Amino acid sequence: MFEIIFLIALSLYFIQLIIFTIGVGKKYPKIKDELLPNITVVVAARNEENNILDCLKSLDNLIYPSNKIEIIIINDHSTDRTGEIIENFIKDKPKFKLIVPSKQIGSLKGKTNALANAIKIAKGEIILTTDADCIVSPTWAKTLVSYYQKDVGLVGGFTTQQDYNAFAGMQAIDFIFLLTVASGALNLGKPLSCIGNNMSYRKSAYDEVGGYESLPFSVTEDFNLLMAINRLKKYKIIYPLDAGALVTSKPCPDLKTLYWQKKRWGVGGIESDIIGYLIMLWGYITHVSMILTPFLFSFTALYLCFFKIFIDYFFIYPVYKKLNLKLKFKHFLAFEIYFIIYVIILPFIVFINPKVKWKGREY
Repeated sequence: MFEIIFLIALSLYFIQLIIFTIGVGKKYPKIKDELLPNITVVVAARNEENNILDCLKSLDNLIYPSNKIEIIIINDHSTDRTGEIIENFIKDKPKFKLIVPSKQIGSLKGKTNALANAIKIAKGEIILTTDADCIVSPTWAKTLVSYYQKDVGLVGGFTTQQDYNAFAGMQAIDFIFLLTVASGALNLGKPLSCIGNNMSYRKSAYDEVGGYESLPFSVTEDFNLLMAINRLKKYKIIYPLDAGALVTSKPCPDLKTLYWQKKRWGVGGIESDIIGYLIMLWGYITHVSMILTPFLFSFTALYLCFFKIFIDYFFIYPVYKKLNLKLKFKHFLAFEIYFIIYVIILPFIVFINPKVKWKGREY
């Protein structure tokens, strides 16, 4: 009976990955360079003195018409040297603007309030967001914006992480795995998730949903906005697999920080619909079966475990190749162990206590 349950769950899990692979492979037309619109890049930073300078340097190196880009950096009431570092870097760079959120917009809190303050004054037709611990590729903005045909309202991009050891590498692979699922599902018309450190949307679409202040509070503001724009049923929402739009972020430095990151994502995932929960269910049963296999001494289940690892590898390998990244096998094995553990325990952590701590704040 155990082997049958494992086989059914793994079969459905496998079918899902095939469907996501079809979706992530979709191609989209691009606009000509002379039609590139005015854009605003928005970055919220709170206590990022160790990261913000690298982010600013990468933004300064963006390849985009200088008369069509503005970059708004929000110092979200940092208590370290973040504000000072920003001020020193941008003082002779007119395309940059530094603001400190002076008011609370509606009932918004934390990062969402910071973003809303910046978007209020943004002049660009397209808003692009990334995080203070990220480095964007020089072609990032131009690549994302080039997908804005007249009927496109939101474009997502892929993010990886620095993978200097197994702990960092397993996080990097987790990012690519989850974003491949997100891209594949969204490109087939089913938005499941996105990531705010590599996201763009029309300001007009943002205004049509009433901005962040009109949306219910969420610790995953990016997903909240994605779903609101999707509900308009007016714009195409796409997630192209394009190395030109790649963003690289820094991994969580320790288990405690990683715990709160995964919990924040998990709490945001509570807002999923029945399809999202079914997708998570087959993965959950598959991973529980893998944990039980050594205790039940089933050779059939052991073969299924190896097959699951095999299909995971070949699900993300083409994505790594397309993004011009190297998939390190030892990091992949670390990811598989990490993947099994967090998939099993995360629901208990989230539903028992949905409290989230992030950037020195509690939600």
